[in-house]
Amino acid sequence: MAFESLSDKLQNVFKNLRSKGRLTEADVKSALKEVKLALLEADVNFKVVKQFIKAVEERAVGQDVMNGLNPGQMVIKIVNEEMINLMGQETTELKLKNSNSVTVIMMAGLQGAGKTTTAAKIAGKVKLKGRKPLLVACDVYRPAAIEQLKVNGAKQDVEVFSMGDKNKPVDIAKAAIEHATKNGFNVVIIDTAGRLHIDEDMMAELVEIKENIDVTQTVLVVDAMTGQDAVNVAGTFDEKIGIDGVILTKLDGDTRGGAALSIKAVTGKPILYIGMGEKLSDLEQFYPDRMASRILGMGDVLTMIEKAQDAIDEEEAKKLEKKVKKAEFDFEDYLTSLEQMRKMGGLGSLLSMMPGMGLGKMGDIDQDAAEKSMKRTEAIIFSMTKQERTNPNVINPSRKRRIAAGAGVDISEVNRLIKQFEQARKMMKQMGGMMGGKRKGRGGFPGMFGGGRMPF
Repeated sequence: MAFESLSDKLQNVFKNLRSKGRLTEADVKSALKEVKLALLEADVNFKVVKQFIKAVEERAVGQDVMNGLNPGQMVIKIVNEEMINLMGQETTELKLKNSNSVTVIMMAGLQGAGKTTTAAKIAGKVKLKGRKPLLVACDVYRPAAIEQLKVNGAKQDVEVFSMGDKNKPVDIAKAAIEHATKNGFNVVIIDTAGRLHIDEDMMAELVEIKENIDVTQTVLVVDAMTGQDAVNVAGTFDEKIGIDGVILTKLDGDTRGGAALSIKAVTGKPILYIGMGEKLSDLEQFYPDRMASRILGMGDVLTMIEKAQDAIDEEEAKKLEKKVKKAEFDFEDYLTSLEQMRKMGGLGSLLSMMPGMGLGKMGDIDQDAAEKSMKRTEAIIFSMTKQERTNPNVINPSRKRRIAAGAGVDISEVNRLIKQFEQARKMMKQMGGMMGGKRKGRGGFPGMFGGGRMPF
């Protein structure tokens, strides 16, 4: 997970600060020296680190902080605020014209950054806003890219405009705008060609498209795993063709994440979205304050709530809440809960947003083992008959043996699941109305089984 090492190191620094009743100027400087090293190791631009540490130190050694009741907490608060300043105070949205006009978004970036997949992800985002997007295949040098765009477009139920690989990209783009105007498309997303490195031919091609078409937004897609190179690429693209914003991909991977903390400060261009996985739904709006919170181990509850609201059907959640209150939920409901969690990005995604967990704590959890265990749990439930799922009380020893054989697990696993399930129902019955709440999605989380512990 991105920022894991940085998050871990920063949390250790803050732990030491909190343990001190009073802070001296030497304490603050010593802590900031460790913060500086952690940021540099995370591949944050050295000039950005220097400015960041200077800004924090100037505020942290002030009289109000040093003589305050909780100086350690104040220093942490200052680090959080300056980190938000670094990434941009405000969340920046894609600029879309009114629905009666055609918005043209040109995607740019180097080969391998995930540009084609990201174009389809953006199409899905604007579609959710009630727009009618059209994807345009302008990467004529890689037939596989055209096919990839068509496949992803079909998954998003978005039309893809293609003229094969024999036409000039600028001519394809022109024809696509004409097609969009005639057929009621109001957002055109152009997937341009990338190269393994920046070259004059690629830049000339992008410039030609911009000179012949009214491009509303030029969005650069960069691979976060390239670290400082991602910042350099962003700077060069902005200088050569002009960009309006950046999308960082592969932030779910084993990356130091310094690009996210450097791009805005170095280029002045905002990060619009972050790619957190390969699925077409794995694209998150970039919120500087939430990202700072996640890096500093404070969690990201707002994003988790939004994911829940997108993933969980409100009517289903209300039905499940009533069942939970009456302790009437069954294994069918449990399967529904697991599916909802998957829509929210899976176990790892949810845990990374929990306060106190932080990105640096994720290494302590064997997520692969947890996911495999979840699949075994699902296999056990799928091996049950409809009657057994809806009325677990009928499951006797002979049925347990049949279920275990069908799931390919030992009967002890079936016994454990049923025991935890019954314990959960008893607990929910005792809690009664405590599970109530009007927030959309409340009661729909799979973690409700087993008293806060999932049965896997």
